[in-house]
Amino acid sequence: MPDALAQPVRSGEPAPPKPNVVVAVLAFAGIVVSLMQTVVIPIVPELPTLLHADAADAAWAITATLLAAAVATPVVGRLGDMYGKRRMLLLSLVLLVAGAVLCALSDSLTLMVVGRVLQGLAAGVIPLGISIMRDELPAERLGTATAMMSASLGIGGALGLPAAAFIADNFHWQTLFWVSAAIGAIGTCLVFALVPESGVRTGGRFDGVGAVGMAVGLVCLLLAISKGADWGWGSGTTLGLFTAAVVVLIGWGFFELRIAAPLVDLRTTARRQVLVTNIASMAFGFSMFAMSLVLPQLLQLPEATGYGLGKSMLTVGLVMAPQGLVMMACAPVSAALSAAKGPKTTLMAGALIVAAGYGLNIVMMSEVWQLVLVSCIIGAGVGFAYGAMPSLIMGAVDPSETAAANSLNTLMRSIGTSTASAVAGVILAQLTTDFAGHALPSENSFKIVMAIGAGASLLSFVVAAFIPRRRPLSTSDPAVHETAEPSALVDVPAPKV
Repeated sequence: MPDALAQPVRSGEPAPPKPNVVVAVLAFAGIVVSLMQTVVIPIVPELPTLLHADAADAAWAITATLLAAAVATPVVGRLGDMYGKRRMLLLSLVLLVAGAVLCALSDSLTLMVVGRVLQGLAAGVIPLGISIMRDELPAERLGTATAMMSASLGIGGALGLPAAAFIADNFHWQTLFWVSAAIGAIGTCLVFALVPESGVRTGGRFDGVGAVGMAVGLVCLLLAISKGADWGWGSGTTLGLFTAAVVVLIGWGFFELRIAAPLVDLRTTARRQVLVTNIASMAFGFSMFAMSLVLPQLLQLPEATGYGLGKSMLTVGLVMAPQGLVMMACAPVSAALSAAKGPKTTLMAGALIVAAGYGLNIVMMSEVWQLVLVSCIIGAGVGFAYGAMPSLIMGAVDPSETAAANSLNTLMRSIGTSTASAVAGVILAQLTTDFAGHALPSENSFKIVMAIGAGASLLSFVVAAFIPRRRPLSTSDPAVHETAEPSALVDVPAPKV
């Protein structure tokens, strides 16, 4: 009897999970998903020719993924809490592989868009992976593991870009998607074989009406943000979508508050720690995307402009690749700082580091090594902040709501990045300089975008200051990981010193 109590084993599990294996496999799955977001970047300028479509229509290969990811992330998170996080993670990875295969076989815009939608539906893998870690790992491993899983989004993007550029330059463009499908299949098999299913479930019925309402509201909002520059910000279509988004999301909110088992528990979301963390995450997502837009353009613009560096897409990938390694290296440091000072401090530190990186970029943008340095500094800040966000969310919600809460936080970051893309696009399109008869973004336009990125990061710092100070989940109560009881206490005030 004492041995059984010391080493609890849940029904259906042949043996306790091996922490190192679980962390490695889930982090790999997160990197696989983030690779899918960057794999298409090297061929974006060629999509109209490759798919026999005009440039505006070909852009749907990017927009469709964004919309699908926004809708799928909170829905899959809720389904994971209800029916099994590993089950939904596997389904997401299968959809990702199917989407990659469809893109590899496509010779038309329609098939490409459908494939990219399927890939976007896999965006919930990272919040699902973090939630599995909370349920399965020992308390002392949770902080570092969740920091690594959260950072995998940036790691995969940074490492995937040079690989995608190399493949696009040396092989047929469809090889990009065949390689992606193969990597995705490996990730799926590893999760199936090595990751246990969590026994923490909410049960209940799925809120289908809430899912449809949220999907309609988010699609209207993100479509208006992402396509507003093309359609015109004052056009009837853009304004109509913004209006529809406001009306639908307000109605959806009232509906969610009236039912017993909502898709998103808005009362939990309104808790100060969750609400403020999500607001800070949105501002941080805005800040992070500015770098992804500015650095590649600076590197590729002609040297004759006086500020462009005239480099290839492969060089762009190699310049940004060290950022992913820095984020990976920062994961254990982020976890250690959160354990010592709390995840609130880690998030604020990350925001300051990113702001410093952008400030440095404003005065250092004339050499490749300077952009590598800036990319690494910003990557370090992102690694700190992304490692802290899941801990802040999990420290304020019940274990049975972890996947849904983390998915909503991921969605907030995505809304921030989408908004940054729209704002930066307007600035770069309006502040131009003439070069050989072509309008190119001016040097000042890049500096303004970087200044706005720094400002957004500082805004995230200020917002994060209002997060109540809590102990990180990984040190709050090891019993959470042993009992798998939905009623386990996780919102514990930090001891007074």
